[in-house]
Amino acid sequence: MKLPSTVVSYLLFVIITAVPPLVLTYTGHADWLVPQFWLLFFFISGLTFLTVASILLVAKINPEMYAQAFLAGTTVKILASMIFALIFLLKIKVNKYVFAADFFYIYFLNMAFEIYGLLCNLRNQNLK
Repeated sequence: MKLPSTVVSYLLFVIITAVPPLVLTYTGHADWLVPQFWLLFFFISGLTFLTVASILLVAKINPEMYAQAFLAGTTVKILASMIFALIFLLKIKVNKYVFAADFFYIYFLNMAFEIYGLLCNLRNQNLK
């Protein structure tokens, strides 16, 4: 997977992922979303984009470092997400169950895209 096609597919993924929260907001179920949900959404989405882009750039420069870049990027992403979640919970009082559901909805879907996109890239390298 090349970087331009990854960017396009990631933007499409973010739009598709943003639809259910928008539907919840407009159908009167906004209480299922934490306050400042979009801050959480765009932080984790932006972090995923930076992780995927950096891993693809490392793979283009030095393909032998692909696995190390993937592990380092994933580690940095989860640490940054946990620190952000801690600060978010300290600053904003929320229902802990709603926060957990919203956080894992965003984080796990972004992680699934990251793994899928990077595995497609790895598969393409093996075909060469």
